[in-house]
Amino acid sequence: MFVIIEKIILIMAGLRLFSGFLEMMAGLIILKLNNVEKALMVNAFLAMVGPVFFITSMSLGIIHLADKVSYSKLVLIGIGVGFILWGLKK
Repeated sequence: MFVIIEKIILIMAGLRLFSGFLEMMAGLIILKLNNVEKALMVNAFLAMVGPVFFITSMSLGIIHLADKVSYSKLVLIGIGVGFILWGLKK
């Protein structure tokens, strides 16, 4: 009948939806500005904000799993997130 969604899932999904909304709005702003220099500034803003949403969402998920997953698996998850962030840096 009714599906109960966990609070952490709602928060993570909300963060992703808000991030997607920001991306779409930035695209519309870039179209409206019609200027390469200003478009690069909007893109620079997105480059700063995007990883914040990613890190926040991943952190919430990992914290929620902390009591359900062994420490060795948490370390592997942390290493995986580290590789993703390292890849974004390059």
